[in-house]
Amino acid sequence: MAAAQIAAPTVNSLPSSVSKVTFGGALRSEFTKIRSVRSTYWALLVMIVLTAGLGAVASYTTTRSHQGPFFDPASWSLGGLVLSQLVIGALGALVITSEYSTGMIRTSLTALPQRGLLVAAKVAVFAAVAFVTGLISSFASFVIGQAIMSSHHTNTTLSHPGVLRAVIGGALFLTVCGLLALGIGLLIRHTAGALTAVAGLLFVLPLLGNLLPHSWQDHVNKWLPTVAGAQIWTAVHPPHSNSASPLGTGGLMFAPWTGFAVFCGYAAIALAAGLILFRERDA
Repeated sequence: MAAAQIAAPTVNSLPSSVSKVTFGGALRSEFTKIRSVRSTYWALLVMIVLTAGLGAVASYTTTRSHQGPFFDPASWSLGGLVLSQLVIGALGALVITSEYSTGMIRTSLTALPQRGLLVAAKVAVFAAVAFVTGLISSFASFVIGQAIMSSHHTNTTLSHPGVLRAVIGGALFLTVCGLLALGIGLLIRHTAGALTAVAGLLFVLPLLGNLLPHSWQDHVNKWLPTVAGAQIWTAVHPPHSNSASPLGTGGLMFAPWTGFAVFCGYAAIALAAGLILFRERDA
């Protein structure tokens, strides 16, 4: 009797299209992550309310004081950005540190081992969300602020030189604040430490700069990240330091796009350093 032939089991290999990870797939994954966390919606809502609310308070305050020749109604209506930068900064840091605190980072790297691609997708999705929300915040703050100032005829319009750039610049400023914080989160990996570093860099450092001797302040302050970046949402640049805008900046500060480029440089350095360590360290 012939020996029975036992067929060897066959292993069906997965199609290459299934195993291949694309940037589009990484983007969809990161967008799913960011929108599935409830705190994302709360943080963005707080940012919008804080920007518009504090901008309204600042706009009302200016109607009760004397306006100098270099008064900047656009930047006063955007004054809420001074604090809302902390909200978007916290969210930017949490985008990465929350994955470390929950252990989700190991799952992410299992699904997407290419760490550079993972970070690029995370940065792209967060930047898009931050910019869109920043536009809503800035335009809402500007409209409300100018409506308040119009009763005292101190308002401006988007057609005035530098005003539209300042309003859109508010959204760009918030976006880069968040990306800088994301880079810090990549470097530190711990939520508490990252949030402390972000608050110190974005908010405390400029306050300390104002304690310097007056002969040093403009020369040092213009290089501080948020002071340099904030020039993009300033429409009027007086020749000397004064309080014509909520920043109190003067002629020694960078031009708007130059200052913003300096700010972007800080964010790029933080992200690049974070990516280098992210590739070398264990999850």
